[in-house]
Parts: sequence; structure tokens; C-alpha cells
Amino acid sequence: MIIGPFVNGGAVILGGVAGATMGGRIPERVRTTLPLIFGCASMGLGIALIVKVKNLPPEMLAIVLGTIIGELCLVESRIQRLAGKVRGLLARFLPEPNGAASNDEFLDKFVAVMVLFCASGTGVFGALNEGMTGDPTMLMAKAILDLFTGAIFAITLGVSVATLAVPQFAIQIVLLLAATLILPLTTPAMIADFSACGGLIMLATGLRICGIKAFPIANMLPALFIIMPLSAWWLTYVMHA
Repeated sequence: MIIGPFVNGGAVILGGVAGATMGGRIPERVRTTLPLIFGCASMGLGIALIVKVKNLPPEMLAIVLGTIIGELCLVESRIQRLAGKVRGLLARFLPEPNGAASNDEFLDKFVAVMVLFCASGTGVFGALNEGMTGDPTMLMAKAILDLFTGAIFAITLGVSVATLAVPQFAIQIVLLLAATLILPLTTPAMIADFSACGGLIMLATGLRICGIKAFPIANMLPALFIIMPLSAWWLTYVMHA
């Protein structure tokens, strides 16, 4: 029985709706401080994942090639355009919260929150783990974090945050169902390199949320699709050549 993706998706919806409707009651200092804390937490988790790397060359190659692919395919621009359309559609039916973000701020933060919800190492490995073992514990723990993260960001981004439950759910379901096919083809080193690649993206996400540097994090996402093949190639044809 599939549990984790439903619980996690429900938490995002609940947090997004709660933050958009009741966020005006939260003091301004809390609204300002908590996103910085989430950004800091994202950087900390990213660093914890990065140190697991086993093969640095394919890691660097995946990030560079993945980002080039993302830039050429305009991944972030396409996501931002879609987010803008979603915001406009929802604005026809639901009022925007007090202190809603400007359009540029909305697009910038929406992409960062999307990466946190949909492409974090916890979500990816949680879905794979439930698919292989039936244990939804990791995704349920992520749901608790996403509940509060969604609520805080929905204060300024509005109920659009709740719509991120859709791509998050789709990604987790695909990973969960494919787990029995994917994991037998991997090695511990490949999984560690995949984890480290996700850690780099989460580190960049935290820096962006904190306003330190606006990394094109959505354009970095293709790296997640090529890191395992590159890691396997490195181990097979370079290290053992």
C-alpha cells in the first residue's frame, strides 16, 4: 500500500492553504526569520549529503553538463512562466495574501521552494526506500518539514505553494513504482554520488533562499538524471581501465 507520497502531498497542500489564509496573523519578524532558517537548513542538509561523494570527477561533470542542458532547455524560465500562469489563474478565484510577494520575488522564491519540495534527497530516497521496503517513515518525516515550510512561504507566495503537491506527488510515485527496477542496477558508490549531486543543488537552493546568491537551481536539475550513468561509467571504464 502506497502511503508516503499521499501524506507528503497532503502536508504541502495543508501548509500552503494554511499559510495563505492565516499568514496575516503571524508577526512580521517570524515571516522574515523562518525562511532564512529553512534556507540554512537546506544548506546544512546539502553539505551533509555532499560529504558522501565517492567519485568527484563524475560529480563535477554531471553538475556542469546538467546545468548546460538546463540552460539550453530553459528549464527555469519555463517553470517560472508556468508558475506565473498558475498564480494568475488562482488570483481569479482566491485573493492574494496581505504582503504578497512582487512578481519577480514570487518567481524567484517559487522555483526555490519547488526544488525543496520536489527534488530534495529526502524525497527521492524516501520514495525509493518505500518502493523497495514498504516503509514510508522517511517521506512522513519529510511531510512534517514540508507542512511548516509550505505554510511559511505561502504567506508571501499565496496558495500557489499548495499546487507544488502535484509535481511532488508525481515524482515520488514514479520513483516509488520504479524502485524495484532502479535500485538493483545501482551500487553504493552510485547512490552516494547521486546523493552528493542532490546535496550540491540543495546547498545552492539554500543560498538562493537566503538571498546570498541566485543560483539557477532549476537549470541544475538535469544533473540528477545523468549523475548515476556518469558514476557507473567512471567506475567501469576509468577506475578499472
